[in-house]
Amino acid sequence: MTHSPVRRIVTILNIVIAIAVVGALGVVYWYAWRPLPQRSGAIDAPVAAPVQVAFDARGVPHIHAASIDDALFAQGYVTAQDRLWQMEGLRRYSAGDLAEVVGPSALEADEEARRLRVRRIAEDAYVTLPAGDRAAAAAYARGVNYFIATHLGNLPVEFTLLGFQPRPWSVVDTLIIGLYMFRDLSTTWKTDLLKHAMLGTGNAQKVDFLFPTRTGLDLQPGSNAWAVSGSLTASGKPLLSNDMHLEYSLPGIWYMTRLEAPGLDVSGVALPGTPGIMVGHNRRIAWGITNLGFDVQDLYVEQFDERTGRYLYKGQVEKAREEREIVRVKGRNPVEMTIWVTRHGPIFVQNGGSVMSLRWVAAEPGLVQYPMLDIDRAQNWQEFTAVLARFPGPGSNFVYADVDGNIGYHAAGVLPQRHGFTGDVPLDGPSGKFEWDGFIPFDQLPSVFNPPSGIIASSNQNPFPADYAYSVNGSFASPHRARQVRELLSAHKAWRVEDMLTVQKDVYSELDKFLAGQVIAAYDKRNAQDPDLDPAIALLRKWNGEMEKDQPAPLLTELIFHYVRTAVAENSSPGNASAYEPQISAAVVEMLLRQRPEGWFRDYDAMLLRAFVDALEEGRRMQGRDLKRWRWGNYLNVTVENPVVHRIPYIGKYFDIVATPMSGSQTTVKQTTAKIAPSMRMDADLGDWDKSLLNVQTGQSGQILSSHYRDEWLDWYYARSYPMEFGKVEAKSKLEFRP
Repeated sequence: MTHSPVRRIVTILNIVIAIAVVGALGVVYWYAWRPLPQRSGAIDAPVAAPVQVAFDARGVPHIHAASIDDALFAQGYVTAQDRLWQMEGLRRYSAGDLAEVVGPSALEADEEARRLRVRRIAEDAYVTLPAGDRAAAAAYARGVNYFIATHLGNLPVEFTLLGFQPRPWSVVDTLIIGLYMFRDLSTTWKTDLLKHAMLGTGNAQKVDFLFPTRTGLDLQPGSNAWAVSGSLTASGKPLLSNDMHLEYSLPGIWYMTRLEAPGLDVSGVALPGTPGIMVGHNRRIAWGITNLGFDVQDLYVEQFDERTGRYLYKGQVEKAREEREIVRVKGRNPVEMTIWVTRHGPIFVQNGGSVMSLRWVAAEPGLVQYPMLDIDRAQNWQEFTAVLARFPGPGSNFVYADVDGNIGYHAAGVLPQRHGFTGDVPLDGPSGKFEWDGFIPFDQLPSVFNPPSGIIASSNQNPFPADYAYSVNGSFASPHRARQVRELLSAHKAWRVEDMLTVQKDVYSELDKFLAGQVIAAYDKRNAQDPDLDPAIALLRKWNGEMEKDQPAPLLTELIFHYVRTAVAENSSPGNASAYEPQISAAVVEMLLRQRPEGWFRDYDAMLLRAFVDALEEGRRMQGRDLKRWRWGNYLNVTVENPVVHRIPYIGKYFDIVATPMSGSQTTVKQTTAKIAPSMRMDADLGDWDKSLLNVQTGQSGQILSSHYRDEWLDWYYARSYPMEFGKVEAKSKLEFRP
């Protein structure tokens, strides 16, 4: 009897806990489980004929329709099922509408997007969009909107957490998503400002040395993809591989899709929010794309009156066009902006008293198109390159192979002609001496078809020949990855598609191995032992150059590179060294150490040893004095957060990818940094499409409770892949859209 009150309290507590658990499960069911994609059954929809969608083991939709319009409708619908919040976030970020739903943290990004005029560019482009492009985007938008309209009370959890519903999708929104990628891959104005600042305090000749467009070590042609001809493969047919390197994200940027309709049979990865396949293969050809890096932006220093919008051009006063923007901010009053648009573009930057406008190829009237569906339908090299001729950008490298045994490469995109200047620093706007003279003709862009070597391989380095007829400037990578790819592919014949993964995951760094050798040689010249330094030198001597996560030497060599690069930049422009981090800097450091020109360092070996000692001390501060316990992966440690769900207290972190040690570096084939990594891997077998391989970084779905939310992460991490089902599809579920 004496314990009955205690038992009652315990019983009541248990009941309360049970009610709380049931309530929590109910909330999870209602807001996160109920919105999961429908992958089986039938949906009544505005289609002309039944559309069949088979989902394979990875959640990839294989869409079979009686017309291309119906196929694209279904693509829009199933993509929205998995990625609607990602699509919403991308269009808001790109157009400058994100602060409206997430608050002041996004205001600065919104203001930059408004100054770029992304939505206005897309709206203007809609008017001149080719009819076929507009029809494809409209069919896709109908699918997205049908999903939204039928799920307004059952949207992905991010909409509930942020408390809003999406507006309908439009063709303009698809163009905005395309401009997001255009902007992400072609922004160079910040580098122009950096070089301008370094020239202001430094030695002009040395600063120019730090920003080369080529290093004399480049290979042709170029991108982060490769193709090998049948003479080097076991099947006698070409193999084509592509792994595009972009920022980590949850979900990843690509959505795997198969589209089959009369006149269309294509499989690969799509950009959510846009119709068709971006990279992949149809029944006759395969292709890969990566960033060209050509400079398509120029800053102009204007003599501009902000009160009146008047500015000077060739001795005459002109009036800029005034545009008003209202940026809505959640929880705050709207922010009003005035955008002045000059003949060069919008007033974009005010830097140290200078007012600068920005000219960007994407803003040129009539240039924005969306030809991906025509690429998807191309049947041979002639048709493929005919479509590329109208590809607006971002400037891209296209690598090609076909079932007839051909391989090819072509640079594509609208690239400005500059005569007498490169556009690598802000230009004098009033003089009129630095205007673009049209655009480089497509048939004069770098290309190659069936090279004698049987290999097309490169990794974002400059593909333009030294004697190119037009001025070349851009954000090009060092040639280290390109050389390693070519050496690996040239090493033997009888390649099989699965062997391509060994190339894609290669983490040998020629640069870091070279740098280790330079430090060892400098140390040996001292001809004296130092007990404090000997263990580190011994570590470098036995290291094989592999940037493996469990090794200590990569940490030391990368820290050495950082200190050497800083010394080089500080030597050329005192006070600006910390900002100097372009892709080409790896090649700059190597070239300087190989050539050792006068006027930089009185003693290169002394500079190297200072960098070595500083790197060693920094490494010890980070990971202790015992070098054998150092781990490169503990330094190159990546966390990928869900941009919205992460903010939920206590539980949000469980939907992130947390603290993952990475192998690789900026100069390895598996290019890995704290910000970017391979966003997908495709390995296409032109001898048997069903032997092709494809995987994305995290998974198909952005829905946090989906089994495909991050089911590909570990296989991506270890460079394993999955069959790219084409001729034979092992359907795990089937969905039908009925008229």
